[in-house]
Amino acid sequence: MDISVICDPDKLTDRGCCGAPDLIFEIVSPSSRKLDYEIKNVIYAQSGVREYWIVDPAKEKVVVYCYDHDSDPCLYSFDSDIPVGIYQGLMIRIRGLL
Repeated sequence: MDISVICDPDKLTDRGCCGAPDLIFEIVSPSSRKLDYEIKNVIYAQSGVREYWIVDPAKEKVVVYCYDHDSDPCLYSFDSDIPVGIYQGLMIRIRGLL
């Protein structure tokens, strides 16, 4: 997990997050590709993560799983305005973050 977003401050303790983060951004590296796309996706879906973004710099693509709404992923380019499903009206463009 590269970046996690926790919306409920009651989940945070001195030891970290108790429970699942609401949103996870995973940055793919060549050595973690299978882990990020397959294994972590299943684990996060089952553990209560609401949204999972797989950011793939090699392909300049973002795969978004919005588990609250649908289990099918959405695919975006780095130049797309990507809606954040758990924050209505918030859009992120990955290219603008590089």
